[in-house]
Amino acid sequence: MSDLDVTLPSAFDPFAEANAEDAGAGPGAKDYVHVRIQQRNGRKSLTTVQGLKKEFSYNKILKDLKKEFCCNGTVVQDPELGQVIQLQGDQRKNVATFLVQAGIAKKELIKIHGF
Repeated sequence: MSDLDVTLPSAFDPFAEANAEDAGAGPGAKDYVHVRIQQRNGRKSLTTVQGLKKEFSYNKILKDLKKEFCCNGTVVQDPELGQVIQLQGDQRKNVATFLVQAGIAKKELIKIHGF
């Protein structure tokens, strides 16, 4: 049985690209801004924005976002992720265009997650 020289095809790893990026540069090297949606109950949802640079005032950005999109929100301090902006409703596309127009983040550095 050890005489056989058979190579098995390796399984496809969907996270290989993400792991390769993280391994060489360390956490936060690309400085992506992640815009995600979290489902609450029923049709209710939250939009979270994470990964903004530390020099920006999160409260001022939140104030402008709330006024622009007529929704409520808050800044949450997470032990792993740092400060995260939470907005009511599905505001993913709105937040992405707002961040680009305000010059806070470049379009290619914004990742929109969710269904």
